Amino acid sequence: MNYNNTKKGDLIHIGDILGQALKNYRPKSDTQMTRIWDQWSKAVGSEIAKNTKPALFKDATLIVNVSSSVWIQHLKFMESDIIANINNLLNKTLVKKIKFKIGKLHN
Repeated sequence: MNYNNTKKGDLIHIGDILGQALKNYRPKSDTQMTRIWDQWSKAVGSEIAKNTKPALFKDATLIVNVSSSVWIQHLKFMESDIIANINNLLNKTLVKKIKFKIGKLHN
């Protein structure tokens, strides 16, 4: 986004500003993680999103924190569908594998 072409008083989303400012300083995996995080609820649906949180993305593997072992078992059966949904929403084959672990969902 070119901020020089915006009119005085035009609103710019803070995410756009930070994304542009930090683009040169963040590792590529951080940028990809942000994209995954932004699409997570759409990829898995609201009920699953309440019980999960993408935690880390490295080497095409997404680590997802999950609220319980019951959810882990359920999500393992859905792994290939979740991967397809994420990659379709991102228009790119970014995630090839998901590892689910019990972990912190909220900061």
